[in-house]
Amino acid sequence: MTLPAIRISGVTKRYGALQALGGVDLEIEQGEFFGLLGPNGAGKTTLISALAGLVRPDGGTLEVMGHDVVSDYRNARRRLGVVPQELVFDPFFSVREMLRIQSGYFGIRGNDDWIDEILANLDLTAKAHQNMRALSGGMKRRVLVAQALVHRPPVIVLDEPTAGVDVELRQGLWQFIRKLNRDGHTIVLTTHYLEEAETLCGRIAMLKGGRVVALDSTANLLQRFATHTLSVRVERPEIAASLGGVNGEAGWMEFAFESYHEVEPLLARLRETGAGLIEMRLGEPDLERVFVEVMHSA
Repeated sequence: MTLPAIRISGVTKRYGALQALGGVDLEIEQGEFFGLLGPNGAGKTTLISALAGLVRPDGGTLEVMGHDVVSDYRNARRRLGVVPQELVFDPFFSVREMLRIQSGYFGIRGNDDWIDEILANLDLTAKAHQNMRALSGGMKRRVLVAQALVHRPPVIVLDEPTAGVDVELRQGLWQFIRKLNRDGHTIVLTTHYLEEAETLCGRIAMLKGGRVVALDSTANLLQRFATHTLSVRVERPEIAASLGGVNGEAGWMEFAFESYHEVEPLLARLRETGAGLIEMRLGEPDLERVFVEVMHSA
């Protein structure tokens, strides 16, 4: 039986009166592209910090590729690469020097070929000899990704990796991360860009108040929680409101529906009541709607 990439069992953590983690149970299989979502303060960063050995949990166990992060920290840490949310860097070294130093932390020498490959894939080759202080915020974040990959870990955790990164750099980063996932790396992503999670992640856990409140494949979450929407722009919005429409973006009214069979009767009622249809569009379920619904109901 294949070991899970990450196994989290009954993990708790308190900071005084604040319960950051309230008994988290989670297994992530090898090769998954997994999303860990939740509002600010949900416990995501605390969980990642515990996984990386930076925070000692009050209870429960965490394993990376079968290695306990407390009792077998060295082996667990070798198998894990973490891209932190904060921009943490040493201002006295160049990009290449930073990556060589990071390799040394794991006892790896002569790693320049792999460093070159990482730099090329993250579009950092031209910046290799620049001092870290001279880089933009987006480039610094790319260096953090490079640092997390330099020891070739099978499990990679990305904590808000595209915060502050422009669209072009973001697309290049995801291209590389997708390639790593295709090559067998397990990817765990936290992000506030829910369209990224919807596109990239095969399975998602949602946290609220330090607990897992939803866990399923992305497709199942979309099917179970989200509804379709019919958005209409009409001459008389008050009539659309009387039929159950709610205000959407400027000038539009929205009707939620479960099945496309409901659309024709909705349009017929709008026509019969003289709402005066000007324009319409259908909206597919999306992860943002799912997220809002789960957070409200949890």
